[in-house]
Amino acid sequence: MKIAITSYGKDLSSKTDRSFGRAKWFILVDTETGAFEAHSNEQNVNAAQGAGTQAAQNVTNMEAEVLLSGNVGPNAFRALSTAAIRIFIIEGDITVEQALSEWKEGKLQEVGKSTIEGHWAGA
Repeated sequence: MKIAITSYGKDLSSKTDRSFGRAKWFILVDTETGAFEAHSNEQNVNAAQGAGTQAAQNVTNMEAEVLLSGNVGPNAFRALSTAAIRIFIIEGDITVEQALSEWKEGKLQEVGKSTIEGHWAGA
C-alpha cells in the first residue's frame, strides 16, 4: 500500500506538515517494502488559489491509497474522495515516521468530510 504523508522535509525524520494543499513535501511510503520517496509540492506552497485541488491531483498521480495530513479543505477532500484515497488526520508535532507508526497502530482518525472550511495556511 502507498501512503502519502505531508511533511516539511524530505525524509522520515522530518516533521509532518499540518497543511495539505500548501505542504512543502509529500513523503510517499510503500508499506510493503518500506521504501519511501519525497515529492516536492513547491508549486502549491504560495499558490493564490487551487493549491488543495492541485495537491490532490499530485497525490492521486503518485497512486497513493491513503493520505496522512493535518487539515484538508473541501475541494481537496472532494478530489481525494473521488480518487478513493482515504484521509487520516495527524495530531500534534510529530515526525513522518511517528505518523506512519500511529497509522499502522490504528491511532489516527479517518475523516469523512473536509476538516476546514478552506484556505488554511498552516500553523
